[in-house]
Amino acid sequence: MSFPLLTATAALPALGAIATAAVPAARRTAAKWLALLVSLATLVLALVVMVRFDPGGDRYQLTESHPWISDFGVRYELGVDGIGVALIALTALLIPFVILAGWHDADPLETHSSRWRPTQGFFALILAVEAMVIISFEATDVFLFYIFFEAMLIPMYFLIGGFGDRAHSGTDENAAAQRSYAAVKFLLYNLAGGLIMLAAVIGLYVVAGSFSLQEIAAARADGSLEMATTTERWLFLGFFFAFAVKAPLWPLHTWLPNAMGEATTPVAVLITAVVDKVGTFAMLRFCLQLFPEASKWATPAILVLALISIIYGALLAVGQRDIKRLVAYASISHFGFIIMGIFAMTSQGQSGATLYMVNHGISTAALMLVAGFLISRRGSRLIADYGGVQKVAPVLAGTFLIGGLATLSLPGLAPFVSEFLVLVGTFARYPVIGIIATFGIVLAALYTLVLYQRTMTGPVKPEVSTMPDLRVRELLVVAPLIALLIFLGVFPKPVTEIIDPAVQQTLSDVQKKDPQPEVEAAK
Repeated sequence: MSFPLLTATAALPALGAIATAAVPAARRTAAKWLALLVSLATLVLALVVMVRFDPGGDRYQLTESHPWISDFGVRYELGVDGIGVALIALTALLIPFVILAGWHDADPLETHSSRWRPTQGFFALILAVEAMVIISFEATDVFLFYIFFEAMLIPMYFLIGGFGDRAHSGTDENAAAQRSYAAVKFLLYNLAGGLIMLAAVIGLYVVAGSFSLQEIAAARADGSLEMATTTERWLFLGFFFAFAVKAPLWPLHTWLPNAMGEATTPVAVLITAVVDKVGTFAMLRFCLQLFPEASKWATPAILVLALISIIYGALLAVGQRDIKRLVAYASISHFGFIIMGIFAMTSQGQSGATLYMVNHGISTAALMLVAGFLISRRGSRLIADYGGVQKVAPVLAGTFLIGGLATLSLPGLAPFVSEFLVLVGTFARYPVIGIIATFGIVLAALYTLVLYQRTMTGPVKPEVSTMPDLRVRELLVVAPLIALLIFLGVFPKPVTEIIDPAVQQTLSDVQKKDPQPEVEAAK
């Protein structure tokens, strides 16, 4: 039997979470190092998955299949396509930076008289989320995917509510109440989506007699499985609703600003750069592959919702006074671009959307983590409390600027390539949607540059006059992300070569081809 590489990639952080939680209370530094080493080992396994994956080979590779709950037809089935490989690599890449950035986040909760081990718990929960996200990208059994799609809500709930951001201007009681509200709202929104999806998963089994993604897709392709149009549309809506909550898509987005605002900065990165990608990934893997006709039927409405997300998120980002909430609303706008690219049903749009998932994860992590370092120095999330930072902390200001420029998709930085592909792919089939979506780029430039101007330039405020620049640990977090933004901005080929064949297969599932140019090329 070949080595179960996919299982190992997900099991290692899961076992690491258990081991980290079991570290004695007095050895919190050992718990931190253990979590970091486990995350680095997981990154090595993810890179092995990427190296062993053959973009020109079978659609799903490194597959594993074992009986699990035989009475209900549930199997432990794993497999990765190019899209899954790219997102597993993104997840494994970001977790070590999340751990390093949150190195001291649980320290204020430590007390000598308490047996509660917040440091161990904090890092164990991060590793648990990593394990669940990775197996979600690997699962090809619909029920197996659903279990981990929902299970990741539990550690995220405790990370938001139990280890929330402490940069509040109000009382500790008020801050605790806001954290509790954000955590409960996150949980309820995502549980509601999950319960509706559960009904759809059961309905799919009743209709198809299987939970296997590959079996159902093959049966649909050869005509041995036919779904009534109404049935397919209802099942599609059940799946899509859950994924749209996770994504998040307007008007199901309102949990995100609260969750990101009240979570610690590393956990905010975990939410928007890692966990939320499961929603957009699942739209590609499950919605389009299982329900091709319903996907085409719903496309006009979804494109309108995505367009609203782009403009609405950007407009609200422009008006924000809170740095973290600004980044949250910017992410809502960016997820609108990703979903628009998926449902444009063109190879450029879907390749751009998948690449956008990767690039958005890196750029948002860079910007949010630098913003977190800034907030930790001043103790405030309000933009108005800053000014002149670049004069006292030039390296911090410089990395903040690069992260911001990546967020507005400046040419030469990674998000530009993906956003350009999404707009080109959308314009080819839906020119009006594509034209209106470009206003999101203008608004992105506005909120990013205004944020930098108000915080980093101008007279030095007394409260920031003694602000230290980035420390060595912080530079170790930010510098690799900045380097990746530049590298993928000028040379995205390593990622596009992996994802393009999977995108072509997804288009084949929905029986769509790229529109032909209206003007013939000159001979």
